[in-house]
Amino acid sequence: MIVFGLGNPGAKYRGTRHNAGFETVEKIAALKGIKLRKRCFCLYKKAVSDSLTLIEPLTYMNLSGNIAPECVGGDDTVVVVVDQMDLPPGKIRIRRGGSSAGHNGLKSMIGAIGPDFIRVYIGTGRPAPGVKVVDHVLAKYSAEDRVLVSEAEDRAAEAILSLYGGESFERVAQRANS
Repeated sequence: MIVFGLGNPGAKYRGTRHNAGFETVEKIAALKGIKLRKRCFCLYKKAVSDSLTLIEPLTYMNLSGNIAPECVGGDDTVVVVVDQMDLPPGKIRIRRGGSSAGHNGLKSMIGAIGPDFIRVYIGTGRPAPGVKVVDHVLAKYSAEDRVLVSEAEDRAAEAILSLYGGESFERVAQRANS
């Protein structure tokens, strides 16, 4: 299983809504006792534990798919973790396949490896009236939302590890999506 956590690299973006994918993958790495590392000339961070590979693309959100073809093999189960404005903070949603729904990171991944991968959405909420989408996703959370999203990332990490452990997609999705 290969799990891509999408986000933007660098301290400037740490803790922003767009980095929910990075944060979830980092939580999985901590649970597995492994560390994401960047190797020379690679445009991603990677951690491996048995047949579980965690990836953080360092190409920025909109170009996340650029590194996917070199990371994905023919029989790999691919999971992509992203932020989702259409879900309130604290909610997660897991589904298989579909469109990008306007998410540029997903659009890039679909363009690179096709649409048939598992998506784990971390709810980050909609922008306030008058706030541009780009400003919203690149902003840090309120204290209350930070707690809710951190808990959602924990649940998403547990769900992904359940899939990795062999639990059926249907059972994991039903539990996570309720």
